[in-house]
Amino acid sequence: MRLFRTLSEMPASLKGGVLALGNFDGLHLGHQAVLSEAVTCARANGVPGGVMTFAPHPRLFFKPDQEPFLLSPFRIKARLIAALGLDYLYVQTFDRALSQMAAEDFVAQILVEGLKVSHIVVGYDYVFGHQRKGNVALLNTLSQRYGFGVTAVGELTRPGGARYSSTNVRNLLKDAQPAEAAKLLGRYWEIEGRVEHGDQRGRTLGFPTANVPYRDYLHPKKGVYAVRAGVDDGAGTVWLDGVANFGNRPTFDKTDVLLEAHLFDFSGNLYTRHLRVALIDYIRDERKFDGLDALKAQIAHDSATARDMLARRRFPDGPAPFVAAT
Repeated sequence: MRLFRTLSEMPASLKGGVLALGNFDGLHLGHQAVLSEAVTCARANGVPGGVMTFAPHPRLFFKPDQEPFLLSPFRIKARLIAALGLDYLYVQTFDRALSQMAAEDFVAQILVEGLKVSHIVVGYDYVFGHQRKGNVALLNTLSQRYGFGVTAVGELTRPGGARYSSTNVRNLLKDAQPAEAAKLLGRYWEIEGRVEHGDQRGRTLGFPTANVPYRDYLHPKKGVYAVRAGVDDGAGTVWLDGVANFGNRPTFDKTDVLLEAHLFDFSGNLYTRHLRVALIDYIRDERKFDGLDALKAQIAHDSATARDMLARRRFPDGPAPFVAAT
């Protein structure tokens, strides 16, 4: 999959194709249905299939100081989109000019003149343009004027009625239900970042940890999780079992937010490597312990609990682009 950030970068060979439109934060199963429809349509018509998303997320543009809410920072989003078989990802800068662009002008100038789209695929509730006045009905109207097709993928729900939505995924992660969130995502939700040197207390306790500073995206419930973790190598990432604490480490009076992951039966050096940590099950709330001996005993107990939780799930062996929901 090729990545573009300006229309001038786009080669003529990738224009004139099928384009999926959306923010696609989290790329849950509803989003995947939209992108899969775009791939199917593109292959059926022998044209390129692409996706347009926006950066920064419009919510961040309008309210930059709000609590972190993103489910999928760009690195994760791009990887997941690539796994679905799209030919290109076009990242449209969301700035003041775009925020004030009328929906009709967005279609005419960017989609038709810029990308020469032959077909557009969106979710049933997609809105766009200044004051969110563009919608599926307007796309259908403009399609007659400019000669492109439109597919609106209908609302999708899980058996039992839960709607595939980014909001529902966020709420489940904040409520310490990563396994339920995974059923909406189709995979376990990941935290990732570059491993940094810490205080090395875990090593002295007999449980060395990989420390991943946490920035810019959704905070799940603080506490201890059973996890699968791997050094990021895209589709070649090999996942290992582990236990992780996400939070402030109150035993040591810390205030910054950090993910500390202890990987079972692993002795390699992870410093400066990019680590992906998938949250599988929630074990307990984060709390302050009365001394290192109490903390060490609890970590041992948490590790045993995590091993048991992970043993009851079935994960594919070897490299994979992400940890599929089980």
